[in-house]
Amino acid sequence: MPWPKETRFLGKETPRVDGPAKVTGRAKYTSDVVPPGVLYGAIFRSKWPTAHIKSVDLSKVKAAPGIKAAILAREGEFDVRYYGEEIAAIAGTSKQAVLDALALVAVKAEPRNFVVKELAAIATDAPQVFAGKANLTESAAKDTGKVDEAFAASAAVVETTVSTPIQVHHPMETHGHAVQWDGDEMKAWSSTQGVFACRDSFAKSMNVAQNKVRVTCDHMGGGFGSKFNPGVEGLLCARLAQAAGAPVKLMLTRFEEGLAVGNRPSSFQKLKLGAAADGTLTGFEIYSFGTPGFSAGGNQGGGSGGASFPTPYIYKPSATRVKQGSVAVNAGQSCAFRAPGHPTASVGMEAVLDDLAVKLGMDPVAIRLKNDPSEIRRREYTIGAEKFGWKEKYRKPGTSPGKVKTGIGCAGAAWMSGGKGTQAEIQVNSDGTVEVRVGTQDLGTGSRTVVQVVAAEMLGLELDLITVRIGDSRFPPSGSSGGSQTTASVSPAIFDACENVLAELKKTSGVEDPRGAAWKGACAKIGAMPLVVRGKWREGLSAGGACGVQFAEVEVDTETGFVRVKKMLVVQDCGLVVNKLTCESQINGGVIMGLGYALYEQRVMDARTGFVLNPTLENYKIPGAADMPDIGILLLDMPERGVIGVGEPCTVPTAAAIANAVANALGVRVPDLPITPDRVLAALGQVPKAKTETVSLPMEPTLREAFASVAAAASVPWVESNGGCHSHI
Repeated sequence: MPWPKETRFLGKETPRVDGPAKVTGRAKYTSDVVPPGVLYGAIFRSKWPTAHIKSVDLSKVKAAPGIKAAILAREGEFDVRYYGEEIAAIAGTSKQAVLDALALVAVKAEPRNFVVKELAAIATDAPQVFAGKANLTESAAKDTGKVDEAFAASAAVVETTVSTPIQVHHPMETHGHAVQWDGDEMKAWSSTQGVFACRDSFAKSMNVAQNKVRVTCDHMGGGFGSKFNPGVEGLLCARLAQAAGAPVKLMLTRFEEGLAVGNRPSSFQKLKLGAAADGTLTGFEIYSFGTPGFSAGGNQGGGSGGASFPTPYIYKPSATRVKQGSVAVNAGQSCAFRAPGHPTASVGMEAVLDDLAVKLGMDPVAIRLKNDPSEIRRREYTIGAEKFGWKEKYRKPGTSPGKVKTGIGCAGAAWMSGGKGTQAEIQVNSDGTVEVRVGTQDLGTGSRTVVQVVAAEMLGLELDLITVRIGDSRFPPSGSSGGSQTTASVSPAIFDACENVLAELKKTSGVEDPRGAAWKGACAKIGAMPLVVRGKWREGLSAGGACGVQFAEVEVDTETGFVRVKKMLVVQDCGLVVNKLTCESQINGGVIMGLGYALYEQRVMDARTGFVLNPTLENYKIPGAADMPDIGILLLDMPERGVIGVGEPCTVPTAAAIANAVANALGVRVPDLPITPDRVLAALGQVPKAKTETVSLPMEPTLREAFASVAAAASVPWVESNGGCHSHI
């Protein structure tokens, strides 16, 4: 890789360039934008989990005081399939005027039977989310090798069931836009992970040329995969602004965030794993399903539909059988969520691998070293185990003394990462100051600082000579921030632009090497017109394929069921470390998100009303300051590999490692995430399992065992009678 070996800024700890603006409140987010004459926008949403909408009358709304525009989300008769689906939108001069007008929307609807829980949705008598189509759609079983023979020849075989919940994104800044029209030209201030993706989507939906749509995103408060496109709310905002002839700002409420902007799908997994006496994996089998919401096996937001995920994840048994399904329910749809599919797969695979290690009497780290095909990950396990004190801390499961038991666990991760076609522009002024322009957005992960660090390193300048401008579709194009691709896409483009600047400045000034001390003298020869040079992403400066392993230490109170994560250790490769400070910040955030997935987060649906019972941060539990463990981070700085994104692999194995640590502490696995106190006590046999209504489940004999295992994994009773299967859901 041509990156410099001796560096001043690359790989060092550089404070965020936008840090002062953020801590003083000068940084402007989309939620802070207030164009002159702006109207307040809001959405009228379905109050039915599913219904046929025969008509929507907005006449009273349009006549209400302060209302400047009211539009339908869809024309004619149509179906809604979840509580919170968009029906109409209103814009007015004040928030109160719009809230009052929402009550005036008149809807004629024919409510229908609905189902919001996965196990209920697969019952033979469940309401169909889509008429004439089964709620459960399954792929054919896919075999590689001779699976049954592999199990028969194994020295040990284990079966494990796990389930993972719907996880809601809940970024600190909710979804939203402000839109203003000037004739046939449109300006949007968007909280988005994709400035250019938003521009293109607005242009197509509003039937406007792309060069007449401008999208900006100066700062944004997180997205986690849910903000690639404008969403229904963005398109409604644009239509409202057009209808009103005035700017409209439409930011979703926290309540709406919990209903309608996407989520990580659930999963119910039954896994079977075999191994030879020395721990070599032989046979693997998984049956899994989960829900993408109302989208019937797909998704509306760009990834992670249903329960589809990579299996058997990072390991390579000699023979595998995979069967996956997707369950439609009357609830908000799935969309891409940080490392889509991977945390879910990791939870199942790492659980069954740990259970197999216990049966074989092997150390969990040893069985991973035996079977992990990645040389980098094996190295990370070795380094991490020594740093963590694994050999000294590991006990046989359940043998920790006392009522508060300690356990440890580990898990590994993989992510494809990679970079792609970003372009950049650098303007050099005669006083030696530099302005770097690139269309990428900063989700809050430090993209501005990455640009500044790379430019300062390549040009040999102090950081304060470089101004970074990003987040504007009028700047050189860059891709969406997803797949951990931003740093690996942007850094090579800045590198290339800097090389081109030095070449042009050399010609213009006659200075052989204008870097560093010679810079200002060379720039003085530019003249009145600044030097403007472009660059683009190029091969050989970034790479794909990030690994990573994590170790967890927990305490579990066997009287209360409370789990406390004491320590997490992350060993992570990310190629060339551009900025150590923001890299470690990314990893801290990923671990915290994984901690929430393991112990706290789950969307709770009411089966009788179809309502999300915990749509706000008042009752949707996420980790707080008091929940934070000691997080240790070891970075494998590998500059020879180039820049590799780290945003997603660092959240993949966290929940799996914590779940394995809890199993190690208790001597029994808690099969369902999140691992809440009631589930811990249920696993220990100290409290009865939940009981609600009974539903009939499919009778096909080949599925009976799988569904029974899934019911057990979901901690619900299972009864067979008269040849029929029933479960209390």
